[in-house]
Amino acid sequence: MRLSPWGSVVLRFFDADTRSTGGRRGTRREWLRTSGLASLGWVGGTAAAGRIGDQQPGFGNARSVILLFANGGQSQFETWDPKPQAPLEVRGEFAPISTAIAGTSVCQHMPRIAQIADRLTIVRSMAHEDRDHGSAAYLALTGQYHQRLSSNPAPTVNDLPTYGAVLRRVRRQPQFVYDAVHLNGPAQVPILPAPGQNAGLLGRDYEPLVLGDVNQQTIAVPGLVRQAGLTQTRMRNRVALKATLESSARALAEHPNVLDAHANYRQAFEMLSSPKYRNAFDLSQEAAGTRARYGRNRTGQACLLARRLVEAGVPLVTIMATHSNRGQDDEPSQTDQYGWDTHNDIFTALKRHLLPRFDLSFSALIEDLEQRGLLETTLVVCMGEFGRAPRVAKEPNFPGNAPGRKHWPDVYSIALAGAGVARGAVVGASDRLGASPLSERYGPWDVAATMYSALGIDPQGHYHDVLDRPLPICRGKVISALYG
Repeated sequence: MRLSPWGSVVLRFFDADTRSTGGRRGTRREWLRTSGLASLGWVGGTAAAGRIGDQQPGFGNARSVILLFANGGQSQFETWDPKPQAPLEVRGEFAPISTAIAGTSVCQHMPRIAQIADRLTIVRSMAHEDRDHGSAAYLALTGQYHQRLSSNPAPTVNDLPTYGAVLRRVRRQPQFVYDAVHLNGPAQVPILPAPGQNAGLLGRDYEPLVLGDVNQQTIAVPGLVRQAGLTQTRMRNRVALKATLESSARALAEHPNVLDAHANYRQAFEMLSSPKYRNAFDLSQEAAGTRARYGRNRTGQACLLARRLVEAGVPLVTIMATHSNRGQDDEPSQTDQYGWDTHNDIFTALKRHLLPRFDLSFSALIEDLEQRGLLETTLVVCMGEFGRAPRVAKEPNFPGNAPGRKHWPDVYSIALAGAGVARGAVVGASDRLGASPLSERYGPWDVAATMYSALGIDPQGHYHDVLDRPLPICRGKVISALYG
């Protein structure tokens, strides 16, 4: 679990009478922003939200977005776009099965998803030009190309911000303590964090809350468990003491690195003092049958927690499914370690490990959201950084004894549901070999525009970084065909 660079310090302050200082030097602008004055208009950074209004289909339909990121590159042939008429070396070993969408098939190892396909729209003509995991993950999680195309760069403070960081920057009134939560994170390539998951050039005040394996403990954020003897009165006294010290220390204005923790302290206090926020992270409140329906594993319980967070009002939840793009190299017997990067042994990996859990958890999420009346106001997006190649072959430079598929960004598939997205539809098509789009192609930038628009944010607007430079929220266009 990773809260933020200050998160663990903050929770310990309220829970255990400990304090810590530290951080980086900042500017007066940053001090104004972190001290809350930004919400009064002291600092630029809001988009022209609402400007496009009814001109764009789906605008403002979503209270929340759930992005399920299939880390490693999910094969479209073995999921959303099987090619049963293609030669064996293209179609692979699996057969298609019919779905609740008339005339549309998915892979045979997705029977539950086939049954709920009438709630989905499948997009079969996604495409872009990035061919490696790190930079392609950056593209998927920011909507924009990395400066180093087809590479595996490390995250830096100069990166463009992830979706949740932009969301926090352009929204003046947060709906939850955190505007964005990343579950089962961070996404790794295969053991180092991929770029595109952080606030980047916006600074750490805009970082999403990052949680790792939420299946390991009852409460996904252990620090939220109130210590014995820590009464509400003691909590209020600590906050009052902190406020007194800050108001008395006029010199803090000249040392903004100390104030760098201000927003994090506020968030921690709100989390600890509010049953609403604490309960949102408490999976023990779910019935045993519900937890089993999602799957008692990393991805399954992350999907369940995503539903709980949406219920509590979190605007953007990203699920890393899975956390490593190919952890099977080191732990081939551990299903939770498997990623979608299946260069070799693709059919064994998918049949025994990846597809059964994906089928269970994703179908449970869609069903649960609908049964609770949340699908109408929640946009669900399932996508990887790219697809897999239209040829099954063994690659000598990768572990494994049987053939697999290479990276393939030239065409791949994603699935969406909720918040006005058409039910039981297919958008776009690939050619008969699954090598290229046959229809209008869409990119991650268009998915980004669709998500922002669904949340009521004009994707063609701008935000300002900490140096007051205007930056475009997005470079794509809303996928209007999703709305029929």
